[in-house]
Amino acid sequence: MPALFALLTAVHLGALLADATTVVHLTKPALMPALAAWALVRGGPWPLPAALVCGCGGDVLLQIGGETAFLAGMGCFAAGHLCYLALFTRTGRGVLLTRDGWPRTAPWVAAGYGAAWLGTVALLWPGLETDLRLPVAGYSLLLTVMALAALGAGPRTGLGGALFMLSDTLIAAGLADWPRPPVPQFWIMATYIAAQWLLMAGATREAAPRPGPEPALVRT
Repeated sequence: MPALFALLTAVHLGALLADATTVVHLTKPALMPALAAWALVRGGPWPLPAALVCGCGGDVLLQIGGETAFLAGMGCFAAGHLCYLALFTRTGRGVLLTRDGWPRTAPWVAAGYGAAWLGTVALLWPGLETDLRLPVAGYSLLLTVMALAALGAGPRTGLGGALFMLSDTLIAAGLADWPRPPVPQFWIMATYIAAQWLLMAGATREAAPRPGPEPALVRT
């Protein structure tokens, strides 16, 4: 499974750089199912492959193009973020609070994520189509909450959530006609694939059973 996912990733990113459209279209829908299969092999709980399958649906719909497909794809990714939130809650970590009701992350970190969301939406707002503004704002808020929850769940998942935010910001920048780096789709997919892998790797590590204390020796 790791070899298959690595091969698909290399071929897909290489095809983006080479502008090989057919290869791009064939490999993109296969990326997340391969990662979901790997997650299952690693013993990941059900919300994890479900999140990755939702990502596959979003990938396919965004590849189709058009506003209707874009909104439906955004809905698929939103469902995936909800799956990640359910996963972090199930493992007893993440979200925003500990089981005792205390903040999982420092308040200034949560404030920083909130400021990043608010600032990005405010800057994008004038350049977005009117009927995309509220859906993009709502989706990006859910993504920000997921990324903050991922940060509370561990360093790998935290980095994955941050890269997911970066990838989707690059997509939104294209919608608002902002300047983007050369071959923007390469950077969108590179950060997205890395984000999903980090979320998967971190989540399966957190879900793995931890060794218990060694049994005490009983003297006779």
